[in-house]
Amino acid sequence: MSTYRVRVAKDYTVFAAAHFVTYNRVETEPLHGHNYRAAVSIEGDLDENHYVFNFVPLKRKLRAITDSLDHHMLLATGNPVIEVTEDGDSYHVSQAGKQYVFPKADVVLLPIPNTTAELLATWISQQLVAWLHENGTGALTALEVEVEEVFGQTATFRHELT
Repeated sequence: MSTYRVRVAKDYTVFAAAHFVTYNRVETEPLHGHNYRAAVSIEGDLDENHYVFNFVPLKRKLRAITDSLDHHMLLATGNPVIEVTEDGDSYHVSQAGKQYVFPKADVVLLPIPNTTAELLATWISQQLVAWLHENGTGALTALEVEVEEVFGQTATFRHELT
């Protein structure tokens, strides 16, 4: 079986963001940040224009997603170790005995259990899949998102489209 694939990995599909990851149910990394790089691949048959998918709208959508994360504090709202409460224009965050207060404008709340590169790739994939379903997936069979948190450390999530 033959398959076509297109990949978008642009110098502007990057985002600088702060986060911390919890592990072993009780431990938490110190607050820190990364200059993430995101890429997307889409597989499928060629359409009537001989495209798997047009690069232009794909790179625009990936850029919009990464721009929404850029220069923000990423907080996982599905993490039982992290408590996030809203107080006016701020979010109060408690985790592992630490207390943080972040302005709402500087935070992106993500409905994921942890802000690992793997789950960021999953979340970005979900945004792209929802967008594809709104615009018609045509003959697409799979979508893959890569998130590199530092050079040489990349997580990949693959979503089979149906």
